[in-house]
Amino acid sequence: MSKFVDNGPMLNAYPDSCGGRLSDIASVLSLAEFRDAFQSFYILPSIFNTDLDRGFSVIDYGINEEMADREDLDKLRDLGIDLKLDFILNHASVLSPQFQDLIKNGENSKYKDFFINWNKFWDGYGDMTEDGYIQPKPEYIKDMFFRKPGLPILMVRMPDGSDVPYWNTFYQEVQYPRFNAQDLMEHMDIQFLAAERLAEIVCAGLDEGKKPSEIEFGRFEKYKEQTVALLESKRRYLGQMDLNIKSDLVWEHYRNTLKALAGYGAKIVRLDAFAYAPKEPGKKNFLNEPDTWDVLEKVKELADEVGVSLLPEIHASYNEKIYETVASKGYMTYDFFLPGLLIYAIENKNGEVLRKWAQEIQEKKIRVVNMLGCHDGIPLLDLKGILGEDEIQGMIDTIVGRGGYVKDLHGQKNMYYQVNATYYSALGDDDKKMLFARAIQMFMPGKPQVWYLDLFAGKNDHEAVKRAGAGGHKEINRTNLSKAQIEEALKKDVVKKQLFLLKYRNTNPAFGFDSELNIETDGSVMTFTWKKDGHEAKLKADFSDYSYQIM
Repeated sequence: MSKFVDNGPMLNAYPDSCGGRLSDIASVLSLAEFRDAFQSFYILPSIFNTDLDRGFSVIDYGINEEMADREDLDKLRDLGIDLKLDFILNHASVLSPQFQDLIKNGENSKYKDFFINWNKFWDGYGDMTEDGYIQPKPEYIKDMFFRKPGLPILMVRMPDGSDVPYWNTFYQEVQYPRFNAQDLMEHMDIQFLAAERLAEIVCAGLDEGKKPSEIEFGRFEKYKEQTVALLESKRRYLGQMDLNIKSDLVWEHYRNTLKALAGYGAKIVRLDAFAYAPKEPGKKNFLNEPDTWDVLEKVKELADEVGVSLLPEIHASYNEKIYETVASKGYMTYDFFLPGLLIYAIENKNGEVLRKWAQEIQEKKIRVVNMLGCHDGIPLLDLKGILGEDEIQGMIDTIVGRGGYVKDLHGQKNMYYQVNATYYSALGDDDKKMLFARAIQMFMPGKPQVWYLDLFAGKNDHEAVKRAGAGGHKEINRTNLSKAQIEEALKKDVVKKQLFLLKYRNTNPAFGFDSELNIETDGSVMTFTWKKDGHEAKLKADFSDYSYQIM
């Protein structure tokens, strides 16, 4: 594969996004139409052994045999494609071997300090409640950042029957078995017919979402204590448990994970949820300073050992300048501003805001991965400060009017976080706008990341949202494509021309992290000129009619 640049385009997809398995995507990338189009591939983490959140709840970093095998990774390497893979720094699944060992062995577990025992953490900073967890005093949590209502804890049943709270920032689910009459008879002195009716009452209560202790037992009240104890002893969990970065075993886990990812072919490792990892009483416990940067530096030392670059992922408003801080520490960072700014510029037929942003990246020597669409939504929170509130709201109204959904920050109204839509549909399912946006992305600073569905001009998938139910808004932009759908899409001009742009961007030696980039605006026309070692690449983009010319 010809590669002349050090920041060529990167495909972004789940391992099952195109055809059903990673081998199918590898086959697509080996087609003549894709030759020289991509330098890298960001494979989302369902390639690992995971259970929730389509990959972001990792049990372990072994390859998910339902999605891929080692030969698929070798094929990508043979195509000259390196990888970007995820490392979830803050948490692991409750099904991880470490957490399962903790549940099995309690205080005798090797991993008893691998996760954060809430009561040990807050000892001396609050008062014990009747429910067995410490309620921190207001002064210690008044500035704390919460991802969900209530304290971020999961009560975990230990082998001795005690319930111990563990720190749980993200998802959690407690599951109780549905016992039948014979199950109950095995554990208590009860007649069959009574056991049958009691089982019906208990199962109905659980199906209504009640905890065992909340179920009304009626005339079977005398069996309540035994039944509740039985249910609690058998409860199971789903969720993502926060890791204790003060544990040596956690750092051993970090080292082993980075080594495994490098072995798979990763050149870039995206650090998911890294800003939640450092925790101290009285702090925000999200992007604690200087703790966060100290942790990142320690992780970087481990990454350097295996030759991978780190890409810390964080969303924050433009005014907070977190992107500058990350870059000043020597890391690449995401350009989460480009997706919204480009839509704004296209809809307002004016590229001036893009020019200013591109110049800032250049002047401050910030190395970015840029994008249009991705597995999450189109960022909105990030735009605060670079666009006005009315301008952001106008863009939201436009995208929602085209079938998108607004995601509010932690359920708070008017605290917008992102808007969910395919980028193609956010632009009104307009081929000309899509190509115009892709052309500009290819000439913006950074390493371009391309969401597979945008490449194939995918539209909003409202049926997928309906199937997913509550909280399924992100499925609007995660449609899995069949081989037949991909073959059909490759016949479309909007796809062929995007592939041309990708190949041009990947193989023209004028591009590179250290190239010279000049951007000018003249009325509605924006001109990008890249220069390096005597090579030049130029784009003239006219926002008045969404036409562009490459010279």
